[in-house]
Amino acid sequence: MGQFGSVELQMLAASAALGLVQLILAVPFSVAARGMPWALGARDNAGAPLGTIGARMERAYRNFLETFPVFVAAVLIATSLNKHTAMTMLGAQLYFWARVAFVPVYALGIPVVRTLVWTVALVGILLVLQVGWLGM
Repeated sequence: MGQFGSVELQMLAASAALGLVQLILAVPFSVAARGMPWALGARDNAGAPLGTIGARMERAYRNFLETFPVFVAAVLIATSLNKHTAMTMLGAQLYFWARVAFVPVYALGIPVVRTLVWTVALVGILLVLQVGWLGM
């Protein structure tokens, strides 16, 4: 096992880092479209539109924020139950690598592939969670 223990915890740490990378990628689009005064202000108004790629980057990041807490819970459940099976390890890896692939696929606007990649990430979460549901 690596520095973070189990494969599941390693993928959790890598996914947290991915979230930061996605945030860092989305910020320049926002600042470029809306300006520094908006970015530094209270953001009481929605601001200018981001443009196609910027809006996609923001939506990809928000989508990450929707799935990441569930992934965190799944990994923590598996870890607390000390259940590290081939399925939980595979699930954690599927989640991480699908989320990595999701960013460029979403940015490029590849609709069907985007949904398939998102589905792979969801399957990854379900594989990690199955230890809690089935007691495996």
